[in-house]
Amino acid sequence: MTIKQFDVWAPRASAVTLRLREVAASDEAVDLAAATAAASADPATTDVDAAGAGAGDGLRSVVMEARGDGWWTAPGLDGFVEANYGYVVVPADSDDAPDDDGDSYADAGAPGPVYDQVAPSVGDEQVLPDPRSRRQPAGVHGLSRSYDPTTFTWHDQAWKGRQLAGGEIYELHLGTFTPAGTLDAAIEKLDHLVSIGVDFVELLPVNAFNGTHNWGYDGVLWFAVHELYGGPEGYQSFVDACHSAGLGVIQDVVYNHLGPSGNYLPLYGPYLNDAAANTWGSAINLDGPDSAEVRRYIIDNALMWLNDYHVDGLRLDAVHALHDSSDPHLLAELSTEVDALSSFVGRPLTLIAESDLNDPVMFTPRESSGYGLTGQWSDDFHHAVHVALTRETTGYYEDFDSLAALGKVLTEGFFHNGTYSSFREKNHGKPIDTDHTSSWRLVVANQNHDQIGNRATGDRLTASLTDGQLAIAAVLTLLGPFTPMLFMGEEWAASTPWQFFTSHPEPELGEATAKGRIAEFAKMGWDEASVPDPQELSTFENSKLDWREAEGGSGETRHTKLLRLYRELAALRREAPEFTDPRFTQVSVRFDEAARWFELRRGDISILINFADAPVDAATIDAGAAAGELLLATADVLRDAGPATSTRSPLGTLPAHSATVYRRA
Repeated sequence: MTIKQFDVWAPRASAVTLRLREVAASDEAVDLAAATAAASADPATTDVDAAGAGAGDGLRSVVMEARGDGWWTAPGLDGFVEANYGYVVVPADSDDAPDDDGDSYADAGAPGPVYDQVAPSVGDEQVLPDPRSRRQPAGVHGLSRSYDPTTFTWHDQAWKGRQLAGGEIYELHLGTFTPAGTLDAAIEKLDHLVSIGVDFVELLPVNAFNGTHNWGYDGVLWFAVHELYGGPEGYQSFVDACHSAGLGVIQDVVYNHLGPSGNYLPLYGPYLNDAAANTWGSAINLDGPDSAEVRRYIIDNALMWLNDYHVDGLRLDAVHALHDSSDPHLLAELSTEVDALSSFVGRPLTLIAESDLNDPVMFTPRESSGYGLTGQWSDDFHHAVHVALTRETTGYYEDFDSLAALGKVLTEGFFHNGTYSSFREKNHGKPIDTDHTSSWRLVVANQNHDQIGNRATGDRLTASLTDGQLAIAAVLTLLGPFTPMLFMGEEWAASTPWQFFTSHPEPELGEATAKGRIAEFAKMGWDEASVPDPQELSTFENSKLDWREAEGGSGETRHTKLLRLYRELAALRREAPEFTDPRFTQVSVRFDEAARWFELRRGDISILINFADAPVDAATIDAGAAAGELLLATADVLRDAGPATSTRSPLGTLPAHSATVYRRA
């Protein structure tokens, strides 16, 4: 089915009126000041005029025609129309109907307190944004703005894409990656990412959300790019620049829930399944009445990023929260359509699931009854590395309190692969067929936005580990058997935290968010005064990276030392094929729990790690007796002891908190 401009799916409506004001192309540029003012305004006290989305008396009305399948179309509007626009939706159970002038009234109410909100109004009307809006200059409660993605001039014709296998991912949040927090500002840092071996830039969600700043997971208009980041044209410019720099782009998308404010979708149709729930409230309707159109909405959104915006892959947030009993499952249907698009555009397109199920069905081919995704995040790697370095064993870390746990993760992929999880109080996970599965299908990190931001104070590993321990984390991540992912600033041991922040303009929602966050950690024994208020602007500002640390203007620091190490690890990863070998069968481990040394072998290369606080005589490991080519010693790199490559026999002593990489004779 071809969807024309202004077509809208609204099966719950008895009448729909399009309200629009045409604008000149010169009005299309992003106005950051106006967008900031609009996004900061409480929607309960804002009208269309105040939202900066166009004067109410300039809006004309078009009574839409029902097609009989839940879709409504605007007669007489042919070709692309540059306009601010929205819809007045009359519920099917309402007596209201358009009058001769096309004016109508729709009640603002909808099931559930989360929808007890008011969109900007024109007179007595509630004018709703387009569910498929590409731009929201006045925020998620304001009018939509038309945008034609085909007008952008691309310069990436030579870009042929990048497969995930052998790649390195860099996860970043646009609002805190640079001081300006925009797509244009992020472009200025792409050379830095290339210097540390990055192949893919992974952006936290950029879809339109309530307020001025947010992690992005409170999105309510999935097709729109947050205006303060630069809007859709700014997004296209960013992707174009990434491709020119040889970098692919992975976009984090959220299809498991909608944010708490600005979600008007239930006024249009049954987008939610109130009978099913997840962590964030009602689940998305994937298998109930009229779910076919909801599934289409999700798939069309995914294809939009990959096609209209030339994105190279999607990270699918918390797929374990997708309630779907259909056959095929939504994820299998999505991967089928993405594979078809990949064949057409002639470049690899990647789908990575965030899943805590530890179930290889995610990346098992559809032909073998799997979902056919490219890969998935593996939290077990993070937990095993975190515990080995910090010795923190509370909550879900409890089961990982041994080097054996780290060894199992490195050789089998999942730690919980049918074993008992004390945190879940039940058996969890399924084993990976390591004889027939490539290890790169697991995306791993020693830090990411969740594992940092969901701590009470948003503290990074930098706050509690030595430089040597940070180096061990880097070695295991970048030289291990999986697809490595770095979190922004990790490469220079950024001192700035990354905290949970929101900017809900509604006072009651902001207060509820802040109180809920503080109470959550107070129950776990944290002093309430130490938990940052997510609504305070300082919480957001404190989370911004300080690039002066990476630039090293004040001489040699821990930041410049760690950055040097990450660059040498990136170079080593490209020089030795063992580090991108996808075979689990080429991975083996040995370790001593008491002495706290650990050996990871990747083919002919040995990585010796000393987790202990004191040096270890390599002769006691018996691997140290063999002559070989030294490839990298973290202790040498951190003290800048000259070239990393030399020949040494025997291996000698492993300093405390260090890793040594060498090719066995």
